Amino acid sequence: MKKTSLLPSVQQKIASFDIDSVSETRKEVLKPLIQYIKSKLDDNKPIKLHFICTHNSRRSQFSQIWAQAIAAYSNIQISAFSGGVEVTAFNGNAVSAIKYAGFEVSSEGTENPVYSVNYAEDTPALKMYSKKFDDRANPQRDFAAIMTCSHADETCPFIPGAEKRIPVKYEDPKAFDGTPQQDEKYQGRSDEIATEMLYVFSTVQKQKSS
Repeated sequence: MKKTSLLPSVQQKIASFDIDSVSETRKEVLKPLIQYIKSKLDDNKPIKLHFICTHNSRRSQFSQIWAQAIAAYSNIQISAFSGGVEVTAFNGNAVSAIKYAGFEVSSEGTENPVYSVNYAEDTPALKMYSKKFDDRANPQRDFAAIMTCSHADETCPFIPGAEKRIPVKYEDPKAFDGTPQQDEKYQGRSDEIATEMLYVFSTVQKQKSS
């Protein structure tokens, strides 16, 4: 498989993350996701990762974008998706954090804009917008449902078509909206998710080559 040519800004950002900063507690949380990806690779089957949060506006969007970009960085082919329990919009503060991280972003529409998020020079941009988890743009079967918040995990006890359900929960940066810490907290959450995705795919890569 030809290696994806990441945007230099995205490549540089990913290379800056320190996977040694991932705690042992979080490594245990991430282990089922690593095992799922590895099992799909071993069976030579498509890897579909569906990140689910309540509003599909912050954490699940970060997770989808970083998983897709870091998988490409790691030369592992996946398809990443995201959805929510209800439709809102890709939060503007989260969009700003993604831009700050080096992604090229454009948008169209107003109420629930569709954002084109570009992470590579030779790959179509990701189309990011808020949608329900069962939206037709998302996989209907043979995927891992990765629950990125407690509320979605509790209110969606059953995700149709998911072959595995994996809770990987993150704190919501929404609590800092409108505060002096807003940008720092959104960028920090984005970086945390990215660092853990890098740990996941780096570990898969090591296991694959061992």
